Amino acid sequence: MNARLTAATAKRVLLQLRADKRTIAMMLVLPLLLLTLLWWMFGDTPDPATGMPLFDPLGARLMGLFPMLLMFIITSVATLRERTSGTMERLMASPMRRGDVVLGYALAFGLVAIVQGTLLVLYSVYVLSLDVAGPVWGLVLVIVLDALLGTALGLAASSLARTEFQAVQMMPVVLLPQLLIAGLFMAREDMPDVLYWISTVLPLSYSIDAINDILADNVAGIWPEVTILVGFIVGALVLGVTTLRRRTA
Repeated sequence: MNARLTAATAKRVLLQLRADKRTIAMMLVLPLLLLTLLWWMFGDTPDPATGMPLFDPLGARLMGLFPMLLMFIITSVATLRERTSGTMERLMASPMRRGDVVLGYALAFGLVAIVQGTLLVLYSVYVLSLDVAGPVWGLVLVIVLDALLGTALGLAASSLARTEFQAVQMMPVVLLPQLLIAGLFMAREDMPDVLYWISTVLPLSYSIDAINDILADNVAGIWPEVTILVGFIVGALVLGVTTLRRRTA
C-alpha cells in the first residue's frame, strides 16, 4: 500500500462528500433529530428501576446504533456507486492497489464518523441533558468506534455486493439481529443460552456493554470491549480489501 495514493483517494472522497449536502445532513443532522425525538418521547418518563428519566439509559444505548446504521448505509451505497459508474475500475487500472482504495475510503468516511459520533454525544449531554455517570470522553470513544465500525462493515458489504440494492439488502442481515439481541432491550445475561452465545459474536453487544459500564461509572471496564470493537473494525477492513472486485459484473 502507498500512503500517498491512500491519502489521494481519501481527499477525493471527502471533496465529493462536501458537494453532497443531503448526504452530509443525513450523517450529521439525522442522528441528532432521532435522538431529539427519543428525548421528546421519554424525557419525562421515569425508569421503573432507578426513577431517573428513561431517556438516559435508552438514549445512551441507542446512540451506539444510530451511527453504525447510518454509516453502514452511506458507505456501502457510495462505494457501490463508484464501482457501477466505472470509477473503481479506472482506479484499479492505475498503480493503486486494493488496500489503497479501501483504506482511502475508510479514512475519508472515518473522519466523518469521528465528527458524527463526537457531535452526537456532545449534543446529547449538553443540549438534551443526558445524564452519564462516567466520563463523557468514554462515551465519545465508544460512539465513535460504533460509527467507524459501521463504516468498515459498509466497505465490506460493498465489496461483496454487486448492486446498491444488494448492499442495502445486507443491512437487515448485518444489523437487525444486533438490534434485537445485543442488549438494547434485555440484558444479555437474561437471554436464553443460545441467544446469549449468538450475541457474543455481534459487535454491537460489546458497544452496549461498554456503554453500560460508562453509565455505571465503571470506565476501567470498557477497555476489553473497546479492544474487541477495534478488532471487529480491522477484521471488516481486511475483508473489504480481500474481497474487493474491480467491477460489479
